[in-house]
Amino acid sequence: MADITTNLLQQLDSLPDALLDVSPQDLYQILPTPTLLHLKGKQNNTLFISVMLHGNETTGLLAVQSLLKKYQSKMLPRNVSIFFGNVQAAREGQRRLDGQADFNRIWPGTEYAANDETRMAQQIVDVMADHDLFASVDIHNNTGLNPHYGCINRLDPAYQQLATLFARFVVYFTSPKGVQSAAFAEICPAVTLECGRPDQTYGVKHAFDFIDSCLNLAELPKTPVHPQDIDLFHTVAQVKVKQDIRFSFDDIAVPLLLDRDLEKMNFFEVPAGTAIGRVDNITQLPVEARDEYGEDVSERFFELHNQELLFKRPTMPSMMTLNERVIKQDCLCYLMERLQG
Repeated sequence: MADITTNLLQQLDSLPDALLDVSPQDLYQILPTPTLLHLKGKQNNTLFISVMLHGNETTGLLAVQSLLKKYQSKMLPRNVSIFFGNVQAAREGQRRLDGQADFNRIWPGTEYAANDETRMAQQIVDVMADHDLFASVDIHNNTGLNPHYGCINRLDPAYQQLATLFARFVVYFTSPKGVQSAAFAEICPAVTLECGRPDQTYGVKHAFDFIDSCLNLAELPKTPVHPQDIDLFHTVAQVKVKQDIRFSFDDIAVPLLLDRDLEKMNFFEVPAGTAIGRVDNITQLPVEARDEYGEDVSERFFELHNQELLFKRPTMPSMMTLNERVIKQDCLCYLMERLQG
């Protein structure tokens, strides 16, 4: 394959100089545009890996660099294709740049209107559909206190087996739309790895160990995961602060003052009546919860009482964060319920 650049996407079939040691912030100097790198291995089926869909989530790049260094002087166990995503946001250390599409919302099924990014994502799926895919792995970080966990978009045994190779916590979700794992779940077992905060070195090692194992597996088991080996949850709602509501963790003058201990609730089943913030001069809920069908379920999960914003029913949050920019660009949290494995 010759080097090809089509719209945003560059495709390569050899390692660029300095890729193995470049920092996430300087990645754009080696790969100035989103890049799909194809490398040959002993087995012809292909492991697809996507990294840096969010520019501030660096664990995937570091894990892939470690993997490629391991096999620098020997052949990879199977073919590998790696997508390096939002290199320009990585330059700034941001999830995405202002005015830029979220690179984990642009994939087939997206709610974005067609644009260069959505066409690029469709092109990647089309290219990889011809590669006899073994599995797809999308590597992420999160900003709050969360355990390491895997996310899947189908409940088939092979998908659960893939996820539990990474962690016993597995989250099944069908919303938001346009995520990488959901697009690839249509053509092969696919998982999103949530590797904790990007500054935690254990996340890099955990992701490295996982993708190295995937390279060396003969096949994925297709038998159901034993119930004692999985904690399976279903995302039932995404929660956002309403756009017209000013919020803060520190400024007491805003309409919604969020609790600084929010992220400690992640992956804990919190009881009804738990407060997540205080409100001032607000009579309507300042947050909006939507289920996987896009229906507003805010009144089911939240209520106002004595100037506090409370959970109305027992629930389990995930991805609670203290990062106000991430809350504005993405969401406040997700709400989950337990499923039988």
